[in-house]
Amino acid sequence: MYRRPLLQRLDLPSVVVFRARQLGDMLCAVPALRALRAAVPRARIALVGQPWARQFADRFDAYVDEFIAFPGHPLLSEQPAPQEALTHFYTTVCLRQFALALQLHGSGDVSNDIVGGFGAQAMAGFCRGAPVVRNGTVLFPYPDVGAEPERLLSLLAQLGAPSTGAHLEFPLSRDDEDEWRDSGLGKTLVPGEYLCIHPGARKRGTCWPTHLFAQVGDCLAREFGLQVVLTGAANDAGLTADVANRMRHTPLDATAALSTGALAVLLRDARLLICNDTDVSHIAAGLGLKSIVVFGTADIARWAPVDRHTHRCIWDPAAERAHVVLRHARALLSGTAPSRQRSVGMWPYW
Repeated sequence: MYRRPLLQRLDLPSVVVFRARQLGDMLCAVPALRALRAAVPRARIALVGQPWARQFADRFDAYVDEFIAFPGHPLLSEQPAPQEALTHFYTTVCLRQFALALQLHGSGDVSNDIVGGFGAQAMAGFCRGAPVVRNGTVLFPYPDVGAEPERLLSLLAQLGAPSTGAHLEFPLSRDDEDEWRDSGLGKTLVPGEYLCIHPGARKRGTCWPTHLFAQVGDCLAREFGLQVVLTGAANDAGLTADVANRMRHTPLDATAALSTGALAVLLRDARLLICNDTDVSHIAAGLGLKSIVVFGTADIARWAPVDRHTHRCIWDPAAERAHVVLRHARALLSGTAPSRQRSVGMWPYW
């Protein structure tokens, strides 16, 4: 007998979602959160994530009603935690008696045990191997192919959520706009007449060389008459300074001067972003800003933006394809067609 998907057969008053990752990974979960909200519009949705992600929950309050800080777990390298903190966390979450716990953290190798301890009436997520349907638990095989937003959306689709698109978002607030204005950095910039270069990444060993960022920046500044703006966190100051020192054109260095939200305002009015595979790539995707993303060691099929026409992803672990980066940057800035044919309904990687 046919049985309706879980989200369509249960009247859920509350859902707790687990995803304890960094900003770029969290942004990749926005389409799944959007689909969840569409499926259970009256439910109270709580997000469990790393402490920093409170600001993420605030920004995406259309999909998240509440934030619960996750102290970490001994088996999660991103955020180890003492047992006392974890015990208090589990006690607090169990007392809430959520109707559904949704595991959006990955394949479930560790995270299913974590979410299983939330004490929810039902649990859903991914697992390795065969699907699991028993005792209020629904787990589907983790997809090993596809972009991250599409993988997470596949879970929501199997649970019965409606299709709301795989596109990312990055809503901007008045505080973001005010901070950008008060920084004074925009006084010399004209919207649409600058490009941003973000040479840093969370993993330093994966960064494209600074001399190549400088080379590409100089070429595009000369050919398109654009101002180059260097961006990055405080620990990127050495990288951006090196890029600036190697350039013939004088860039504007906005490193560490802005919060994530104010940085997004800067990016919104740019013509192009050139960066490594890092958080800012997903911010650009959420803003609809054209970008060139250089990949070194990461899984490009998983972490590349879904729209591969607006966001060109270049595989260059040997740092020898600056000419390819330039070719696609020129195409995006001039509005010309990509240099390869479209295939199987999606744009290829380069």
